[in-house]
Amino acid sequence: MKKALLIGLLISTMVIGTFAQESKIFSLELGSYDVFMMVETQRQGNPEILIGANDALLKRYIPEGGYMHSTNTFLIKAPDRNILIDTGLGEAIFDHLDELEVSPESINAILITHLHGDHFGGLQKDGKALFPNAKVYLSKRELDYWTRTNVNQAAVAALIPYGSRVETFEPSLLDGKLSELLPGIFPIANYGHTPGHTIYLVENNGENIIICGDMMHVGLVQIPNPDISATYDTNPKAAAVVRWQVLTFAAHNNFPIGGMHLVYPGIGSVRELQSRYTLAPVEENKYY
Repeated sequence: MKKALLIGLLISTMVIGTFAQESKIFSLELGSYDVFMMVETQRQGNPEILIGANDALLKRYIPEGGYMHSTNTFLIKAPDRNILIDTGLGEAIFDHLDELEVSPESINAILITHLHGDHFGGLQKDGKALFPNAKVYLSKRELDYWTRTNVNQAAVAALIPYGSRVETFEPSLLDGKLSELLPGIFPIANYGHTPGHTIYLVENNGENIIICGDMMHVGLVQIPNPDISATYDTNPKAAAVVRWQVLTFAAHNNFPIGGMHLVYPGIGSVRELQSRYTLAPVEENKYY
C-alpha cells in the first residue's frame, strides 16, 4: 500500500457524501499495519441530536441538502494478528471481512469503545460467539455500568458467549503516561459519552492513529465547535471536555483520527485553523 496523503484542509460535504454512498471500506497504511474503516450503515443525519446548536450555526456548517450519518467499525490488520475495534450492528461487518479475506475465526482481539448497541451488535447471535477465537477487551468502568449499575440486557447477552475471554482494563488518562494493552494499542479514558467510553491510540513504527469511537456524532459541527455535545451523551459537559482534549492532542501531534460516526472516509487529520479545528480527510490507494 502507498502512504495515505492529506488532500487538503476542507473537502465539500457533497463530495464526502458521494463517497459514502459508493464506498464501504477505506484503507490506510500505518507502519506495517493496515487500518481498515468499514461502513456498517449510512443514512441521512439528524442535527436535532446536537445540544445548543442554533439555526445560524447549523446553517453555517451543514449544507442545505443535509449531511450523511455513518456507523463504522475498524479492523487493524497486523502481521501477526487481526484486531477489531467495535463490531457495529453486526450487519455489514461480516461481508466486509470476507471482502478483505479475513475470517471471523482469525480475529484475535475485539476492543470495545463502549456498550451501545451499534458498537457490540456483531459480537453474538442466538447465544453464539461470532468471533470464536477472539478475546473481548473493554474498560472495567464501562462493563460495571452496563452490567451492574444501569443494566443493559443486550450488552450482557453480547458478552456471555465469550465467558472468560472478556477482559477488562483501566484506560490511561490522555495527559499522563499511556499504558499498552496489546502491542501498539493504548486505551485512553474518554468518559462522557458513556461512563467508561474508551478511545484507542494505535502505534506502529512511529506512525499513529486515534480511533475515537463516539467522541463525536456530527463531525461537520462538533470538530469546529467541540463544546457542542449530543443528546446521546450520558454526560454532555464531560463529553465536551474530552473532545477538546483529544482534538488538541491530535492536532499538536499530527495524529490522524478515525471515528465510528465520521462520514466516509472516516479518517482524517485534525488541523487548527483560525482558532477552530478542521478535519482533513486522507486519500487511500485502493477503493472497495
